[in-house]
Amino acid sequence: MRNFTCVQDIGNLQDALKEAFEIKNDRFKYVELGRNKTLMMIFFNSSLRTRLSTQKAAMNLGMNVMVLDINQGAWKLETEREVIMDGDKPEHILEAIPVMGSYCDIIGVRAFAQFENRDEDYQEMIINQFIEHSGRPVFSMEAATRHPLQSFADLITIEEYKKTPRPKVVLTWAPHPRALPQAVPNSFAEWMNETDYDFVITHPQGYELDPAFVGKAKVEYDQMKAFEGADFIYAKNWAAYSGDNYGKILSTDRSWTVSDRQMAVTNNAYFMHCLPVRRNMIVTDDVIESAQSIVIPEAANREISATVVLKRLLEGLR
Repeated sequence: MRNFTCVQDIGNLQDALKEAFEIKNDRFKYVELGRNKTLMMIFFNSSLRTRLSTQKAAMNLGMNVMVLDINQGAWKLETEREVIMDGDKPEHILEAIPVMGSYCDIIGVRAFAQFENRDEDYQEMIINQFIEHSGRPVFSMEAATRHPLQSFADLITIEEYKKTPRPKVVLTWAPHPRALPQAVPNSFAEWMNETDYDFVITHPQGYELDPAFVGKAKVEYDQMKAFEGADFIYAKNWAAYSGDNYGKILSTDRSWTVSDRQMAVTNNAYFMHCLPVRRNMIVTDDVIESAQSIVIPEAANREISATVVLKRLLEGLR
């Protein structure tokens, strides 16, 4: 594997899952694979689980790790071409990227959508510049449109907890005080569409995702109807995608907050969320603290998904 930005890069999902469970049983099985190799993790945005889990994954594989926070202790980077650099950004990303590449073997990049221009966000300009100019394998630690390490961990978690070969999985929008990118729901939908699960997306009118990510999923605007008989509930907020509303908050309807009321119509569903979560906006205390909440095992599986991805990237260097 040369780069990892989407589900297609991982190849056969059953093979990837088999490898994930192999690594989960012995996290240090491939500790010699990364000896004398260096991972550089580059953060344009904040992180907790991604930073810690990916660094731990690299350690599992015997790698050295460098972490760079672009907004703390580094020069501000200009990302656009044909810009007169007379402002507060003294370095251009097109010089910075190959310099970074010269110090490491693999690069991880985290860069969120800016919500200034939908076309630019959905062209993934930042991570694609790293792929083009670094000379190194590059993987996404969340980009403008996808969060594949999270989605892979979500899939591992569902496979661990499912009680039927074809569970019903529901991705539900929930309210939030800030406008959030579509990366997590886009990516989750993309990965779920590669399975044979019964996959449903529910959200209010106006929160339709890019059809390319919705794929074969059923879209249901009635949340209670969507929850009926569900085996897994995945809650996440996202801002509007369509037209002039891109990046805007259209609703903060608290009736969409996942509570005991909605969970009562499910098939004793497990509750999932990528974290961090706004309690009593996205989900009530009772639900996230219940025995059916698997947000912690889900987060723990981020180490496993990252280890598989880094292992495959290292193997690609041979």
